[in-house]
Amino acid sequence: QLVESGGGLVQAGGSLRLSCVASGRTFSTSTMGWFRQAPGKEREFVASISWSGGSTYYADSVKGRLTISRDNAKNTVYLQMNSLKPEDAAVYYCAASARLVATRIAGYDYWGQGTQVTVSS
Repeated sequence: QLVESGGGLVQAGGSLRLSCVASGRTFSTSTMGWFRQAPGKEREFVASISWSGGSTYYADSVKGRLTISRDNAKNTVYLQMNSLKPEDAAVYYCAASARLVATRIAGYDYWGQGTQVTVSS
């Protein structure tokens, strides 16, 4: 089970940190990812991190502004979101994958329910 938190309303240029807590014993060996879905749009990849935290991948649209990290001792993955833009507004989903590298929806096996991020201009 994956449970996201940390979403909310923020002004453009502001910051938020999303958290995703996982239950189960496989978190420390899972690739974790963040995706987002805006109204009327398809769900899209945002970032992923390998089980060790040694490898990260980002969508071009968020590079330099969003940072994914994880704490395996806490079964938690984070998404630090800085310099937020109105186009970052979406429901953000946490997901877990058994693959070493996963940047597509199809590569993920488990999903959270999502947390809403709203960015005012």
